[in-house]
Amino acid sequence: MTGPLAAGIPPLLAGLADDAAIFPPGSLPLEQAVAAHLRHRAAPYAAFVGPLVLSAAVLPQLPAVLARHPGAQLSISVTVPAPADVAGVLAQLPALAQVQLAALEVALPAELAVADVVPALDAALPAAAPPVYVEVPRDDRRPGLLEVLAASKHRAKFRTGGVAAHLYPDEAELAAALEQVAALRLPFKATAGLHHAVRNTDPATGFEQHGFLNLLLAAAAALGGAPAGRLGQVLASRDGDRVARDVAALPDNAARSLFVSFGTCSVTDPLTDLVAAGLLPADLGAQP
Repeated sequence: MTGPLAAGIPPLLAGLADDAAIFPPGSLPLEQAVAAHLRHRAAPYAAFVGPLVLSAAVLPQLPAVLARHPGAQLSISVTVPAPADVAGVLAQLPALAQVQLAALEVALPAELAVADVVPALDAALPAAAPPVYVEVPRDDRRPGLLEVLAASKHRAKFRTGGVAAHLYPDEAELAAALEQVAALRLPFKATAGLHHAVRNTDPATGFEQHGFLNLLLAAAAALGGAPAGRLGQVLASRDGDRVARDVAALPDNAARSLFVSFGTCSVTDPLTDLVAAGLLPADLGAQP
């Protein structure tokens, strides 16, 4: 892939990759994930890296890990099993003096009605809460939930892959979701499966994987009013040179007002792809 070099991390790519190293397929132990994240945050490409994504279950282990990094400050996003568990997560934060909560990522239990999601969250959150991303189920609840979230201060989270083929939405499904969030001006993040910049077939598993740059271009097109059919074409493109040129030609970073970030178990893999695309200078692709 080729494209014009950017000087440093351009605004379009700043904070795009949330560090989800503890989650599959990376599955780093917490101590290793924290140490690696701190190295990322001190590296020349630090501006590309968002918070460290942690599950609520590992928070009790965090004080002992951070004790090995005195003075270090850690920005985290916490995945939470349900709105009912948010208060318990927030109650642990005062004991984590080195930690700043950047966001919460809340799953939606099957038994929780869409109409009850926002009231349940608002009852648990303080007035000055960080952004909350609600994971959108891949079923007929999606349209209604997106409408409810758009009428609130909360955001959406789309699962774009996983450890099995059925966990990957196809381009038509993802395009329909993008069309709706763009019409609602509802910010979203994505998680899982975005291992490379451009749409690809994983050689080890055979899974069809979305590209994070395809998703960025589709978000920009959706904001411009492109219909779902066109968005599906953008998501399906495997032409790396074309994708890189189109990203480089985006007139501004407005797409990031919609597509906030994506979770990745490897921060350096996306960097390697961006360097290969000519969208970042080679010295930013070095290992930390």
